Order: sequence, then structure tokens, then C-alpha cells
Amino acid sequence: MSILDNRPALKAGIDKVAEVAGYLWMKGWAERNGGNITVNVTEWVDDRMRAMPAITGALAIGKTLPQLKGCWFYCKGTGKRMRDLARDPMANGSIIRILDDCAHYEIVADEPVAPTSELPSHLSVHDYLLAKGSPYRASLHTHPIELVALTHSKKWMEKDVATRMLWSMIPETKAFCPRGLGMVPYMLPSSVELADATIRALDDDYDVVMWEKHGIFAVDTDIMSAFDQVDVLNKSAQIYISAKNMGFEPDGMTDAQMKELSDAFGLPK
Repeated sequence: MSILDNRPALKAGIDKVAEVAGYLWMKGWAERNGGNITVNVTEWVDDRMRAMPAITGALAIGKTLPQLKGCWFYCKGTGKRMRDLARDPMANGSIIRILDDCAHYEIVADEPVAPTSELPSHLSVHDYLLAKGSPYRASLHTHPIELVALTHSKKWMEKDVATRMLWSMIPETKAFCPRGLGMVPYMLPSSVELADATIRALDDDYDVVMWEKHGIFAVDTDIMSAFDQVDVLNKSAQIYISAKNMGFEPDGMTDAQMKELSDAFGLPK
């Protein structure tokens, strides 16, 4: 038996996670056990789930996150591969619930798969999103090749320089990633400092944050939408690099053309 049985909404949400995990692997963005996914699944929790016993004892988050009291999350397992998660999400991830002290969690289903080592960072972001009343319930960390390559040049790490270039490559990028790309300088992976810097970037009105020489962190209403933002940004990076490989600097859309796009579609920037 699985916690997903006879819970079509919950199963559909986890199936979407599995679908995205498969896309990440096929694109080459999830080597070995690279990348993480966490989704707030609280809206799909029913009374029978709340009454289910845990399959582990209380586990420390490492910090107290007051907005997460009573919340439930699906989390990719630590050391698990996206390609395996795509095939069997409940053997390569688990559903956890946050305890009332907001500092511990327990695994409820299906198996005692320890969540990602970056769980404190992901949960800190979810705590921040709930505190500001955001509708975003999914967070994604992955390693898109062309976007990571850009961060090896300091010029693209300057505020909004990469955003301006990426938006200018194709209209859809500005339309579907309208807040652009926040930039965070290199910090130790899984560190509290990286988590705090990511939250500061999100608070600076970005939905997608680039970690220098590492990868990308995106939040959105669901995991597919978070993936879509990364996908369109990386497509623009591919267009830019393709033009450079053909021996010329791409012109890109003009500022006037991008303003026209923003006005026509009511974009935030």
C-alpha cells in the first residue's frame, strides 16, 4: 500500500514531480544524485493521513521555522537520483510532516527515505514564502548546463546583466520568466549562508536564483511551473551561446521592444 492510493490529487502532484525529474535527467541537468525537489503537499492532506503514525522518530530540521507548523512536504531523498525518482518517486523520496515545535519533522510515507541534505535550506525558503503570503508551493534545484556556464564569467554575475541578455534572446523568456534571474555569488553548497542569500534574492523580487558555478534554484506554484521558468531561461542561454559559436554577438531585442512586450502582456518588470 502507498499513501498515494485512493488520493488522486496527491498522486497527481507526486506524478508531476516524477515527470519533472525525468525531464531534468534527459536534459543532462541532474547528473548522479544532483539536484533537489521539495513540494508543499499540505493542501492534499486528509484526516486519515493526519492520523497516520510516523515511520521514524522526530528528526531535527536544524532551525525553527514557525510558518511550517502542521505542513506536509514531498522531498527527494538524499543520495537519490532523479532518473530513479522519475520511475518510482515514493522509493526515492518521502512525505514528511512538520511537528508542532516547528523544529522537527517525521517521515510518514511510504518508506523511511531520508530527505535531501539540503532540506533545511528548502524548508527555510518555504517558510519565507508562507510568511509573505505567496502561492508558491514548489522549489527546484538543478544544474542547467548553459546557465551554469554563464556564471564562470564575472560580467554575467552583475545584477540583471544576465537577465537583460536572456530576456532579449526570444520574447517567450520575458513572458514566462518575467521577474528575471537573481544572482548569488559562490557559497558552500548546503550551507546556511547559501540558503540565506537565496532568500534575500527571492525577496528582491526574483522567482529564479542562479548560484555561481553551481546551479539554479526556482520557486513557483507547482513543480512544473518552476521547471518551465528554468527551461525558458536556459533556452535563451543556448541561443546566445549558439550565436557566439557561429562567430557573432547576437543583437538581441532592443529595450524598446522588451518594454512593448511588458506593456502588452502586463509583465511586472
